[in-house]
Amino acid sequence: MSRIWHELLIADHQITEQVFEVINKACASPNGPTRTLIADILVYLNEYVDACHNYKEELCLFPLLEQRGIPRHGGPLAVMLDEHEQSKRLLSRVNELGKSYASGDLAILGDLAQTFEEYTTLVKNHYWKENDILFKMAQNALTEIDAEAVTNGILKVEAKLGPDTRERYYALAERIIATSGLDDLSFSLDRSTIAAILNTLPIELSFVDANDTVRYFSHENLKKIFTRTRGVVGAQVQNCHPRKSINMVNTILADFKSGKRHHAAFWIELDGRFIHIRYYSVRDSKGGYLGCLEVVQDVTEIRALTGEKRLLDDESN
Repeated sequence: MSRIWHELLIADHQITEQVFEVINKACASPNGPTRTLIADILVYLNEYVDACHNYKEELCLFPLLEQRGIPRHGGPLAVMLDEHEQSKRLLSRVNELGKSYASGDLAILGDLAQTFEEYTTLVKNHYWKENDILFKMAQNALTEIDAEAVTNGILKVEAKLGPDTRERYYALAERIIATSGLDDLSFSLDRSTIAAILNTLPIELSFVDANDTVRYFSHENLKKIFTRTRGVVGAQVQNCHPRKSINMVNTILADFKSGKRHHAAFWIELDGRFIHIRYYSVRDSKGGYLGCLEVVQDVTEIRALTGEKRLLDDESN
């Protein structure tokens, strides 16, 4: 399915923020970034972030927003455009320092790291404003025809820079990211915090590994929809289901392992409650099958919702 304009721009933000993490991590390392890494980063920042991504917004999105009543002067567009200019000035300084560093002047690493930090901080804050504020305003302001025009304009800007522009620069970004072994966001959380998060979710989770062995379930010491005790951990999942459902369980797992399907869903009524049960194929970053995640949720109250709720009422109960 093709993406629409805000999905394309947010995808740019996401991968660029990962590149920023690599930049700052490399500059903080004892030996600093390699010259090759700096050269690749400068290409990506100049040719894609500045000359492509920012241009897509300025040429395709901002003018339509102005036509639809969002002021260019003294409003959010003025802030976005000013920050584009600020980032351009900082990037010019990054280029000077980066080229000197890549040419062998390693003594300027401190200045380079500080300038990179200023640049990435500015741009990350800019992306947040766009993702959470400007783009939401735009979705309300633009018509369907407008949205299609922005999307087509983005694709035309990319096409003018050569064939497969997005794919080429995303591949460069992925190569930059791969040099760092960028950690998952959960890396900085200790195990007790992760466990507390999982047990706080309004859903119950169970994980079965690639060998069909139960390895985990959440909410161990809390009230659960389906009773589970620690004794099931280490058991084959087939032994945890009624005999009449084993064929279904095996079919789902076989489909997950083969890649035939990645998701299965069921729902039942239980003791006057409506229970939604979902199964997901869990895979690593290279697509390797890690196991099956079961998600169980009581959606009775969700199904009964009507209208809107925008204010924070007393929810102490």
